[in-house]
Amino acid sequence: MDSREALIALNLIEHVGPVRARSLLEHFGEAPKILTASKAALLRVRNIGDETAEAIVHWEKSVDLACELKRLAESGCRVLIQGDEEYPELLRQIYDPPIVLYVKGALTAKDKNAVAMVGSRMTTHYGLEAARKLAYQLAYVGVTVVSGGARGIDTAAHQGALAARGRTVVVLGTGINVVFPPENRELFERAAANGAVVTQFPFNRNGDKQSFAIRNRIIAGLTLGTVVVEADLNSGALITANFATEYGRQVFAVPGRVDSPRSKGCHDLIKKGAKLCESAEDVLSEFEYLFPGSNRPPSPGETGILPALELSENEKCVYDSLSQEESAIDEVIRRSGLPSSAVSVALLGLEMKRVVKQLPGKLFVRNT
Repeated sequence: MDSREALIALNLIEHVGPVRARSLLEHFGEAPKILTASKAALLRVRNIGDETAEAIVHWEKSVDLACELKRLAESGCRVLIQGDEEYPELLRQIYDPPIVLYVKGALTAKDKNAVAMVGSRMTTHYGLEAARKLAYQLAYVGVTVVSGGARGIDTAAHQGALAARGRTVVVLGTGINVVFPPENRELFERAAANGAVVTQFPFNRNGDKQSFAIRNRIIAGLTLGTVVVEADLNSGALITANFATEYGRQVFAVPGRVDSPRSKGCHDLIKKGAKLCESAEDVLSEFEYLFPGSNRPPSPGETGILPALELSENEKCVYDSLSQEESAIDEVIRRSGLPSSAVSVALLGLEMKRVVKQLPGKLFVRNT
């Protein structure tokens, strides 16, 4: 058994998380030795108690490593360990990085310039539009947008990045083969083709309160900073913001209506020192050493268009469904024949390219 396989096995053992795994590796030097150690030897390791030692000694009774490796081979995914060059450097720097990272797609050097965007699952139209536009602007200038793939703000953030033909990374709170929410299957596939879908959890692991909190830790660890777009005071997005603060990363918050419960979490973050974020420029200005103004291409908000005004197939379809007369979004969906989510993303891209204008009442017209 090599080190990679041993680390995959350790990740499958109950009671062994990143912190205990680090203690074990520091003590034994390499992963295969951990799996063959005696209970007495394991108990001499910091943070290892009787229950954990017992689970490691008898790991072959509870862990089907061969089955997990077979699933990996058949899925087209792969596992990164901390010694791999592709393992994200920002994630490696936190005190409890995942011992293994399941990856579908590819993590590249570009992803060192990554920003997290998170928020509530129960959101408002304002929050969704703010997330899509902000993610679009960031992705357009080369920032990788990282989020958790959940309903609401997370989904809007991934959609905005993909609409800009940028990179996005989905961090799951489940196994890599579990699609949750189920309606995001196509979104996850697009993310894997234009970035990556990652998780620290083994195959078939369903999500729960604990796993989603762990997911939030990875989101914060993968990124230079975290933008909270819309969140109430009990939102899980605030957990991600807290992890970002703990890891010494910048926290941003998008302001909302003063009378909206969905904005209370963001306003509280701003009161506590988070940077108020109204546009991508507020984020980029914090990382001027990575994106100096002289080297940074102008944002869509500054130019109004993308180079050569290239339209995706969905954007062309939606544009053809519009005219100089006002059209409600339901009409655009009916005329285009596209799903509502695809129409929303296409309209965002067309707005950013200034060929479509949104009017009050969620009405759309051609700009040209």
